[in-house]
Amino acid sequence: MKYLHTMIRVTDLDASLDFFINKLGFVEQRRHVNEKGRFTLVFVAAPESPDAPVELTYNWDPEVYTGGRNFGHLAIEVDNVYDYCAKLMAQGITINRPPREGRMAFIKTPDGISIEVLQKDAALPLQEPWKSMPNIGSW
Repeated sequence: MKYLHTMIRVTDLDASLDFFINKLGFVEQRRHVNEKGRFTLVFVAAPESPDAPVELTYNWDPEVYTGGRNFGHLAIEVDNVYDYCAKLMAQGITINRPPREGRMAFIKTPDGISIEVLQKDAALPLQEPWKSMPNIGSW
C-alpha cells in the first residue's frame, strides 16, 4: 500500500491557490480539468515533501459544504482494489462506494473520514460482485 494524498474541497480556487502557493510556499505539481464532471483538481505540495500533496478540488457548481464535507478524503493506492476491498469486508469494514469500474472505492474511518482506495496502474476488468454492488451511505 502507498499513501497518495489528502483532498480538500475549495469554494474559490484562485483564493486557495494564492493561500497555498503565495502565502504558504507550496508549489503546484499538476492540474486536471474535467469539463464533463465540472470540476478542477490542483495538486500542491510543500517543496520539502513533494510526495505528500494536497488535492484542491474545485467543483464548478456552487455548493455549501457542511459536516466536514469540504475536507474530502485520504487516498491510498493498492495493488488489487478488489482483493483489498474483499479483505476489508471480511474484517467488518463497510465499502461505502464499491470499485464498480475496477479503479476506485471509498470506505470510512470510525470517525467518518472518507478514505479513497485506488487501483494501482490501470483499472481492473469489471467483476462481480463489485460491478453490481450499490453505494452504502455517503462517501
